[in-house]
Amino acid sequence: MTQRKPTRPTAGSKKQRAHWSDRFTQGVSRETLAAHPWLKPVSHHLQEPGLWHLQHEAVARGVAIGLFWAFALPVAQILVAAVHCVWWRGNIPVAAGATLITNPFTIGFWLWLAYKLGSLILGVSPQEAAAGDAVLDAAATSAGFDAVAWLQRFGWPAVLGMAIFAIGGSAGGYVLVKLVWRGRVWFKRRVLRHGK
Repeated sequence: MTQRKPTRPTAGSKKQRAHWSDRFTQGVSRETLAAHPWLKPVSHHLQEPGLWHLQHEAVARGVAIGLFWAFALPVAQILVAAVHCVWWRGNIPVAAGATLITNPFTIGFWLWLAYKLGSLILGVSPQEAAAGDAVLDAAATSAGFDAVAWLQRFGWPAVLGMAIFAIGGSAGGYVLVKLVWRGRVWFKRRVLRHGK
């Protein structure tokens, strides 16, 4: 009697369950990033396996890099995060996922929150904020709107708030990943020591 070799699942048979981490790398692969024209200078570094495996230090760095660039840049966040992951040895898919905290659906909320935080720190009063809204309403009806003056007066609180979110979010994300990873290891060791 001959033994049959295991076959790969066909279209009609049950598919193998994908590993949970495959969801994070579905649209981002080594090949797609290495082929991107903006990443050509570092494309040879993108093939290194350490940038793609889930190791605690690389994941923590990836979260920190992704959160920093999510709040620091309005566009091209994933590409800049990928380049910095090469430099700082962070996990590229994790960094790309972390940049998505500021997406087109949530950016309004983050900008509003950044403005509120920046206003609090800079001491912008609620009356000045209401005056800024009135200036925007008046600009919609007349041509005498000075955008630069408006941005100097009301844009700086939002810029300051986003900078605080970028720095605080990256530091907090790094520490949180390290704590969660250590807690997970501690819990596994405890289970092994005391049995199931």
